[in-house]
Amino acid sequence: MDNDWYVDDRCTDCDVARQLAPGLIDRVGRRSEVVRQPRDAAEERAVHAAAFACPTRSVRPASGRLDPALDPFPLALDATVSLCGHNSRRTAGANSYLVRRPAGNLVLVDTPRWSEALAAKYAALGPVTDVLLTHRDHAAHGRRYADRFAARLWIHEGDLAAAPDADMVLRGTESTEVGPGLVAHPLPGHTRGSVLYVADERYCFSGDSFYWSRTTGDIEVAESVTWYSIEELAASLARTAGRLRFEWLLPGHGDRRHLPAEHMAERLRQLAVRTRQLTPRPVDFTAMRW
Repeated sequence: MDNDWYVDDRCTDCDVARQLAPGLIDRVGRRSEVVRQPRDAAEERAVHAAAFACPTRSVRPASGRLDPALDPFPLALDATVSLCGHNSRRTAGANSYLVRRPAGNLVLVDTPRWSEALAAKYAALGPVTDVLLTHRDHAAHGRRYADRFAARLWIHEGDLAAAPDADMVLRGTESTEVGPGLVAHPLPGHTRGSVLYVADERYCFSGDSFYWSRTTGDIEVAESVTWYSIEELAASLARTAGRLRFEWLLPGHGDRRHLPAEHMAERLRQLAVRTRQLTPRPVDFTAMRW
């Protein structure tokens, strides 16, 4: 094993590496650092995952070069959902997901960085029929992936300026079926056109509307980077929380979490109550409670 991993000075403190290699990579000041070298094969794989996901490629082995043969992505979370890795600087390092549907097709929720090699890898797994954008901050590569797959590109009208040539435009606040078992729930707040997607009443792709916080051990909203309106987000949660059922919380930023559906429902209900008590504040990336 290569026991000289480090994080270079391009790190933007996006948290991606810390999600994938907890205990090995941690926040030191306002950036990530390798706090302990991997001790076994499982930890070595975790650091490789962090390295191939890092949007600035700041996680490096001593040689400075990553071996493409050790790229673990797409990384299966279960038989239905895979984490894409290869996060993009143009989407603020957001996570993206590849979702297998019962008919055999796949959908892409948000996107990794653009790469023909990545697109070919996904296409080899089955036909990708839809690219679902959760909001404007994650739209950078949507059209290119959709065109590569001859897939439909989805976005909400509130963020349409970020993807004006989208094929499918969600409107208003009513839920819309994207496909069998896959529902779009508009959730304005983080941005005017934020949407979350729920598949099979098991998987919630929440974009930046809410996430699992390691700091609090609970579902949280990113109040310090709510671009549009925290009051609107509170109203969206109050309107929607009671109708959502899921076991997996899969956000664009922040940690993922798998819990029984009834536990998720209660935590989401409590989040809606807490969010109603929040007031607008200046955008401050340093205040995030990852």
